[in-house]
Amino acid sequence: MFDMMKMMGKVKEMQSKMKEAQERLEFIQETGEAGAGMVKATVNGKKQVISIEIDESLLTKDDKDMVQDLSVAAINNALEKVEVKAKEEIKNSTEGILPNIPGMDFGNMF
Repeated sequence: MFDMMKMMGKVKEMQSKMKEAQERLEFIQETGEAGAGMVKATVNGKKQVISIEIDESLLTKDDKDMVQDLSVAAINNALEKVEVKAKEEIKNSTEGILPNIPGMDFGNMF
């Protein structure tokens, strides 16, 4: 028989684990590159840009548009990478708490 109290306890446990996992996302970092590494962007699991590094050889007035394009590419690359790590962190934090419900992917909730 379905035990509602046990299920409610599991939901509270999952909420607690999810909150802890969300707090840890700030410490997950990933760096993306563009232009053969001439532009690097580092982001965290909360999808915040931490830093941007630009090779000095790109810092001329004539290359402004290229530097802007490479910066966007590097940031997008880093965001793609960190999303994978963030989903894995959420998945690992909630593993085994609730039954495996097909189609219910808690890693995509954030």
